[in-house]
Amino acid sequence: MMMASLIPATQTTPAQAAAASAFGSQWSHSGLASTEPLSGAHILLRSLIAEGTDSIFGYPGGVILPIYEALVDYPQLKHYLVRHEQGACHMAEGYARTTGKAGVVLVTSGPGATNIVTGVADAYYDSTPLVVITGNVPTAFLGQDAFQEADILAITRPCTKHNIIVRDVTKLAEAIKEAFHVATTGRPGPVVVDIPKDIINAKTPFDYGQVQLDLPGYQLSESYTAEDIDSILGLLSQAERPVILSGGGVINSEASEALLAFAERFQIPVGLSLMGLGGFPTSHSLCMGFTGMHGHYWANIAIAKADVLLVIGNRLNDRQTGNAERFAKQAKIIHIDLDPVNLNKNVASCLPVQGDIKGVLQAIMAKSDNAMHAQEESLSKRADWFKQIAFWRERRTETPRHPDLLSPQYAIERIFANLPKENAFVTTEVGQHQMWSAQRYNLDRPRSWITSGGLGTMGFGFPAAIGIQAAFPDACVVDIAGDGSFQMTLQEMATAKEYKLPVKVAIINNSYLGMIRQWQGKMYGRESEAEMFSPDYELFAQSFGGVGFTVKHPSELDAVLQKAFAITDRPVIIDIRVVEKVDVYPWVPSGASNDEMLTDNA
Repeated sequence: MMMASLIPATQTTPAQAAAASAFGSQWSHSGLASTEPLSGAHILLRSLIAEGTDSIFGYPGGVILPIYEALVDYPQLKHYLVRHEQGACHMAEGYARTTGKAGVVLVTSGPGATNIVTGVADAYYDSTPLVVITGNVPTAFLGQDAFQEADILAITRPCTKHNIIVRDVTKLAEAIKEAFHVATTGRPGPVVVDIPKDIINAKTPFDYGQVQLDLPGYQLSESYTAEDIDSILGLLSQAERPVILSGGGVINSEASEALLAFAERFQIPVGLSLMGLGGFPTSHSLCMGFTGMHGHYWANIAIAKADVLLVIGNRLNDRQTGNAERFAKQAKIIHIDLDPVNLNKNVASCLPVQGDIKGVLQAIMAKSDNAMHAQEESLSKRADWFKQIAFWRERRTETPRHPDLLSPQYAIERIFANLPKENAFVTTEVGQHQMWSAQRYNLDRPRSWITSGGLGTMGFGFPAAIGIQAAFPDACVVDIAGDGSFQMTLQEMATAKEYKLPVKVAIINNSYLGMIRQWQGKMYGRESEAEMFSPDYELFAQSFGGVGFTVKHPSELDAVLQKAFAITDRPVIIDIRVVEKVDVYPWVPSGASNDEMLTDNA
């Protein structure tokens, strides 16, 4: 076991109370105990229910068959049978990032476990809470190269927040409680719990209400001070060209409303990272939109020219900063993040502030209530700054669209235009379409934009959309996909059809690995293995019991999108045949700074 202070479990949570009610007389007065010894399989499933789990994304296999046999007794747990274990992780990611709860994955030993590594790494880089349960060979066979044995702890150690192997059935409930606690507190992340087969079968008395966590190394501390708050206010009062750069940490910390109030109070324009989209309403006059390698021209220039840059919940990786040594060199950088590892890691800041983002913003707001008179002069100075940003925005426009050519930019623009804004979620795969989608994202709700940021995982968007649809069955969930990415996990059409999940896949089909072709053309002057064959996606959808559409002309697009979005009982594929060779702009080439963008009308 690993890691924080002793955490008592004497109080029953609402989820645990519901679980107790569901089990009735089988459970003790606490609602969390069995009157008879239970097998590890039953302890696992009851522990999941006690933690508020309602959905499991999994695939059965030899050593975990006892868990699947026991699963029949727990109708509270909805199991989604995936077609590949990687898909299970991505579905759980989509579920977790939209609900804020931990996504749960269940897979077997050996290849079942190794197949989840990409999804676990994706969750790790994008701070997504997952509890991934893997089976393993009996403890007596560990280390003997037994059939379907894999040392999944060693494999996943670099890409998990924590991982555990359970060698004693009496410690199983504690391991599950530990996994949920670590996955969902602090900076969220994936936790792997590995359970050998003999532990799954072994029996012991069970009382989840008495489980306590002893994690002395797991500290959820904050280090900012009242002096830090005063320093932030001092810098903001002097700023004439301030900018906020908001990241995914704002969404994870439920700080979107606090950020909105903060930006309005201090009248500071807000740029959003790829993971930060949705953390600030795009329709707001202070929103500059998407920043980074393919971010909006005006947003990147504003960051480069800012005199104070307030970085919030953003780890400032290379796709965000360009050349880190030349990033925002005119600015005094204030960096607020819950994870101290992110502070001064990639870009030095004059004021690193480690703490819960929502709490820090609220502390600044509370202190500013007593100092508004000192801000009036600084706020009046911002008028010229907003005029300058507006000038940059007006200066850069895309090449006019040809009325008879179906461009990928226009296709994505129309997808967003036809979405029901109040009940829509958008996922993407990875590539050119992802960047065009980020540029055109227009929803105002946090947790409505789900993409693979840190790892850049092709094949992510479709299974993630399935996980979201499972959590929100009445929502309109659209995966904006590239033809290359979609072919990596398209077998999950069977999962979507089996559970009647009406996920929409809008394929921006240019018959290329578009980003590969773009980089090859610029860097090497010729293409190599970038052209991509696609099947007939309309027939493919029909063969899986879904609905398929093909769009070849701009005039057809809106009507097809409206018809597709109205389907509510089966998955839908919209094959949008766009112009083949189009590049994404703006574009910050590798090694350049963010104010050295290539543009399509430069």
